[in-house]
Amino acid sequence: MSRINLVTPADTTGERQQLLAQIQGAFGATPNMFKAVGNSTAALKSMWGSFGALGGGVINAKLGEQIAVAIADRNECEYCLAAHTVLGRKAGATAEEMSAAQAGQSADPKTAAALRFAVAVVNNRAQIADEEVSALRDAGFNDEEIVEILAHVALNLFTNYVNVAFKVPVDFPSVKLRAK
Repeated sequence: MSRINLVTPADTTGERQQLLAQIQGAFGATPNMFKAVGNSTAALKSMWGSFGALGGGVINAKLGEQIAVAIADRNECEYCLAAHTVLGRKAGATAEEMSAAQAGQSADPKTAAALRFAVAVVNNRAQIADEEVSALRDAGFNDEEIVEILAHVALNLFTNYVNVAFKVPVDFPSVKLRAK
């Protein structure tokens, strides 16, 4: 059971209602995570705006979802692991690619470099070495892409923390966290 109220479009008015309606339109339903964040119009605007901005960025949706599942597993966020596994499959990733990404791995060297970096940022609270940024460049990422990878990490930390801290009920098909 969620630790905070889950707000629906029918429960609210104004800008918050409009944002929840946009989310409903995008997903065909209003995921519980957005209902939880919907308690704050500012937080909802921030989260939804970040999803929109990064969705139109230079990092493709598949890699964004692979980063998301790697971060979700590190933070033991069952909600984000389930949601982003579904979204990753919709973005063209195979089940095997999403499972590997959950472990921070990929058969594709460029994707593997991005996942190693994302996991290092989370595990080390952003205290990373010069070599970790150099490894991204060596894999073919430019500075715009490197900053965007970090933006994906930051957004996923926000969503993981919301779901874990507030015990938001998972409303996507469940995916098992890796054994620690």
